[in-house]
Amino acid sequence: MGQGPLSGVKVIEFAGIGPGPFCGMLLSDLGADVVRIDRKGGRGGAPSDITARGRRSVAMDLKQPAAIEACLKLMEGADVVFEASVRRHGAAGLGPDVVLKRNPKIVFGRMTGWGQTGPWSQAAGHDMNYIAVTGALHAIGTDDKPVPR
Repeated sequence: MGQGPLSGVKVIEFAGIGPGPFCGMLLSDLGADVVRIDRKGGRGGAPSDITARGRRSVAMDLKQPAAIEACLKLMEGADVVFEASVRRHGAAGLGPDVVLKRNPKIVFGRMTGWGQTGPWSQAAGHDMNYIAVTGALHAIGTDDKPVPR
C-alpha cells in the first residue's frame, strides 16, 4: 500500500485508545498496509483524528460468528496483529491461541498497562492509575488543595 521500510507488511489493528492508534499510524507512515478493526457502531476514525490517518478500517460486530470468521480470514493473510484494549484481549476468541492456529507466522502484539499476568493484568490502566500506584500522585498539590489532573 505505502512506501517505506515496512512496505509489503500487512497489519491488523484492533481499534483502541492511547498507544494503539498511534502505533497503527506509525506503522502506516512507515509503509505498512494497516487495516483497523472498529467496533460496529463505534466512532471509528474521525477526519480530525490524525492518528487514524493512512489506513483503512472495517467495522465488525465481533459477537457475531460471521464477523469472527471474517476477522480470522483477514489475519490469515496478515504479518502482524495487535490489540491495544485490555478489556478486549482475546475478545470473541480472537486471542493468540486461536489466531496462531490459522497463521503460525503472525506476530501477535498486546499493549497493556499492567502486563500479561498478575493481579491487575485484566484491569484497564490509565496515566492517572500508574502515577497513583507509584506514589507520585500524592506529591501533586497539597492535602487541602489537590491539583486536578
